[in-house]
Amino acid sequence: MTAFNIVRFKVQPGQQDYFIEAHRKARANFKGFRGGALVRTGEQTFCIIGEWASFKAMAEARPQMIGLLDTFRASLEDLGNGLGVTDPVSGEVVLKLAAAKPAKKKKGGRKKKSATKSAKRKKRL
Repeated sequence: MTAFNIVRFKVQPGQQDYFIEAHRKARANFKGFRGGALVRTGEQTFCIIGEWASFKAMAEARPQMIGLLDTFRASLEDLGNGLGVTDPVSGEVVLKLAAAKPAKKKKGGRKKKSATKSAKRKKRL
């Protein structure tokens, strides 16, 4: 079953570009990793969201993910409250939400003329 992990970070002032570039260059060759996104949530705050083939695959990749984190750990601030430099959560998908489909535009040519306009035109002819 598909799983996601979400990790919140706070980057030290002036380290935002370094942090983004570290993620751009990272090669997430983790078994079961389907892809993800790095999201800026504030001036110094970010979240990374990863999609996985299964919770098991994600759990098995944790040592590799920590190794990747270690490459930019020095650019992070402690989040406080005993969290350290990351605030991770993860879990299996229980409901997939689909985007609403936009209404289809009507095909067709010209608009129909109103009955009153047609009647007036006939009288003039």
